[in-house]
Amino acid sequence: MKQVMRIAILGATSQMAKDLVLSFAANTQHELRLFARRPDAVKEWISCNRLSNLISAGSFEDFGVDEPFDAILNFVGVGNPAQAVAMGASIFDATLTYDEMALNYLSHHPECRYVFLSSGAAYGSNFEQPVDGNSRAAISINHLQPQDWYAVAKLHAECRHRALPHLPIVDVRVFNYFSHTQDMSARFFITDILRAIQSGETLMTSSDNIVRDYIGPDDFFYLVSLILAQPPINEVVDCYTQAPVDKMTLLASMKERFGLRYEVSNAPAGVNATGVKMNYFSNNRRAEVFGYVPSKTSLDSVLDEVFIALAPADPA
Repeated sequence: MKQVMRIAILGATSQMAKDLVLSFAANTQHELRLFARRPDAVKEWISCNRLSNLISAGSFEDFGVDEPFDAILNFVGVGNPAQAVAMGASIFDATLTYDEMALNYLSHHPECRYVFLSSGAAYGSNFEQPVDGNSRAAISINHLQPQDWYAVAKLHAECRHRALPHLPIVDVRVFNYFSHTQDMSARFFITDILRAIQSGETLMTSSDNIVRDYIGPDDFFYLVSLILAQPPINEVVDCYTQAPVDKMTLLASMKERFGLRYEVSNAPAGVNATGVKMNYFSNNRRAEVFGYVPSKTSLDSVLDEVFIALAPADPA
């Protein structure tokens, strides 16, 4: 990999994309070009974060094959369960449109790296046990439901990418991600916890002891950086930390560390845009091919980010 790369980021309003941009800005000299449906919002975010002049923003219409890039990172999608429900089947068109935009660029510049943000949902709906390197996607093809659209859209994209083995495309399946910059109004379990801590209200939660593996900004940046640094390859990897965390351990830690009040009841599990998943994490360690060794456990990552999220705002 070049020490300094020119990187296009599609879907720059994504929270994960923003976190990655901040990590790039703090740790590299890469020149970043951010593309989004709302470029003015991205430009305002760049200004508010006092980012360097190596970072610029444009609309998707500005993205073309004549502009040189060493890598494309595609974050286009939904990061909120409620948004996934609202999008419905249109998520197929959104995923396909921007994936084809990147693939068209690679057809003209086959040396350009392409990192596609996939999801653990691509494995389907069966997470009674965690997945691993031998797991198969489980899609109920004769009884498809709206919660399957997101998973099938990601699986479809991954199939397209594996059908182009000569191109340097790496799909990165994210299972769970949490950052202190997260939209706290989003209906994730972890953001429900944060709102309860901030309001002092009692969190009502189901007795299902779900298990999750929350990768944070540091390890995600580390993984993406390793992918860009290694020789070109067509591959797919799962995100993971040193260890996942079950819900009851997470709740007890939040109570001890931040004073969370909670009650376990028969309350519904909240918004499940892609179906209920008891063990939504992966034991697939394929990312080791890039030299990836996570620096934190899931619990440590969440606690670190929650601490920052709850810290008093800097008056400056």
